[in-house]
Amino acid sequence: MNKKINTMFFSPTRTTSKIVSGIAKKISENIPEKTTINSIDFTLPGARKEQCSFSEKDIVIIGVPVYAGRVPNVLLNFLNTIKGNGALAVAVVVYGNRNYDDALIELRDILVLCGFKVIAGGAFIGEHSFSKTLAKDRPDDKDMAIVSDFANKIYNKLTSQDTWQIVDVKGNIPYRNYYKPKNNEGASVDIRKVTPKTNSNCNDCKLCVEVCPMGSIDYDDVSKLNGICIKCGACIKNCPTEAKYYDDPDYLRHKYELEVDFASRREPELFL
Repeated sequence: MNKKINTMFFSPTRTTSKIVSGIAKKISENIPEKTTINSIDFTLPGARKEQCSFSEKDIVIIGVPVYAGRVPNVLLNFLNTIKGNGALAVAVVVYGNRNYDDALIELRDILVLCGFKVIAGGAFIGEHSFSKTLAKDRPDDKDMAIVSDFANKIYNKLTSQDTWQIVDVKGNIPYRNYYKPKNNEGASVDIRKVTPKTNSNCNDCKLCVEVCPMGSIDYDDVSKLNGICIKCGACIKNCPTEAKYYDDPDYLRHKYELEVDFASRREPELFL
């Protein structure tokens, strides 16, 4: 196989990066000659200012988390600037055990419009960004075994075919609206403007500033936000002193509802 292997991912809590990197690593292990994987991590704001362009010699495994059943809307501008130029692509979405809804078909369509030939797609499960119990510690060993098998099948496809059809994946066209949580009365609630609080455990280590994918946490006062919060969980899950938290009632109700209603393990879905 004479393809250069690339990974691209947005992964604030490192679940998506684990899946995408696992696929690329396993594909590379199948190649007899030594292969270097080019990795593009566009989690932090600075990386999304760079122009990304590929060629027919590339295969790109690209992954994003699922937010409200869709590709995160904060990524759309960046994703639509990527130039595929006939490169092959594997579309990967990672969700927190509720549902991936139309995220995978949306990502596939974005990549096709960018000039990629999308030959495979997968929806995987990672620990939910809101929770430390929902899909806890996933992707786990079972997930990574599925990742390995998926990568082997992709490699077999790469080495046995010369022409490519765009892969069919699950989803709706037109895409469904973004998933909205509901309150006790069943009315939709908007938690987009909910932001994390900071308690007295904070030792001002600045780690939350470094990991925020929106660059929103103020360096001089980490309890302040200078931009939006996408509730990715990076500041909370990376904080060494557990100083970051949410106290909004609608957010907390939604979090609890997710942990109760979607506790049963879901498995990855693969499309080749």
